[in-house]
Parts: sequence; C-alpha cells; structure tokens
Amino acid sequence: MFFAEKPFVRIIVMSKVILSIAYLPPVQYFAKIFQHSNVFIETAENYTKQTYRNRCVILGANGPLALTIPVIKTQGNHTPIRLVEIDNSTLWQKNHWKAIESAYRTSAYFEFLADVLLPYYTHRYSNLFEYDTLLLNSILEFISVSHRINQTTLYLPKYDYDTYDCRNEISPKVDYRIDKQFVPVEYFQAFSNKYGFVPNLSIIDLLFNEGLSAIEIIDASLKRPVE
Repeated sequence: MFFAEKPFVRIIVMSKVILSIAYLPPVQYFAKIFQHSNVFIETAENYTKQTYRNRCVILGANGPLALTIPVIKTQGNHTPIRLVEIDNSTLWQKNHWKAIESAYRTSAYFEFLADVLLPYYTHRYSNLFEYDTLLLNSILEFISVSHRINQTTLYLPKYDYDTYDCRNEISPKVDYRIDKQFVPVEYFQAFSNKYGFVPNLSIIDLLFNEGLSAIEIIDASLKRPVE
C-alpha cells in the first residue's frame, strides 16, 4: 500500500489530452486519463509501427517482456489506424496469454483481473483498433473510471496550446522521464528481487500486483510536494 509522506496537490496542466489507441498501455497512459477530464483517442491517424498501438511490456521471470500483436497493414505503410487488421494466422493470443499467466499467476489479484482479460485471448478479433478499444474500456470499467473517453473525427498534425498531444509522446521509443507531469510511484512487483523496480510497464503489471490500490498509485504519480 502507498502512503504519502508529504502533502501533495494535483497538477492539471491542460484540460484536453489526445492519446493514440494502445494495447494494454503503460501506467503513464492511464495517468493522462486520470489527469484530464477531456480525453480523446486518435482515430484518424495512420498506423505507426513499433509503438504501444500493438505492443505492451510486462515483467516476467526473465525480465521485461514485449508482447506484440501481429498486424496486416491493408494499405501498406500509410494504412489508417482503423483499417489495420490483426494477423490471426499466428497463435499470438495463445502465446500472449501464456506469457501473462506465467508472469502473474501467483500474484495476489490474478483471478480478479484474469476474468476481465481472458475473453480477449479466447475470442477471435480481426480489427486492431476495435480490439484495443474494447480491451481498454474493460480495464477502465474494472478500475471504475467513469468519465467518457471520446474519439477524434479528423486528423490534426498539431493542436492548440490547451491540448496535450500524447499521440507519440507515450511510446517505447520515448523515455517516459521526459514527461515532467508523470513520476512513477514504486509498487510491489513479483520479480523486484531480481531486477529491482521496473517503472511504467503495462497497466496489467500494476493491477495484477496491487489490485484496485492501483488507482491510488496512478493518482500519486501525478502529484508533487507542496513547496
């Protein structure tokens, strides 16, 4: 359980945030949802490879492990994100679930979250955007996030100053420490005795290990000591 040693205040930087769709995204992603009352998911961009759009990172016995959904870009390198298909010719669902189960089956909250996740690894899905959206909404419902997640209708390369554009900021290619509004709070991890605390993993790492205490931990990652 997390205990704050100093008083904190929440810093709300901008009222609106734009996020890319993501597969079991990292804690930083959920921190943005917690921080902003007006959240939009980008629907009109082109697919970008090697990002959280089809990749997440969990912590297993051998260290951080990337799980990637194989995709088919129906229009080549300029395929709109909503037209990207999942390549179900591979056993990716079986392999991902096997990796998740191996990493977290002994965690305190495995049974609770497994009931939420398992349907997404036993039912077949063909569209990446739809799959990610349904999975994201199930996790938000699990942690009782009530405010609505909107979707964009038009692609804009840039947004005004009052909009926080995180479409490419939250990425495996970008060091999360650049984000000055997000400071990960350490929590229990099953393999910390081997690797120390590994920050900003997929939200499921936090949820499997801490259950609904994850809400407090995410909230605390957005706070600063009162000066």
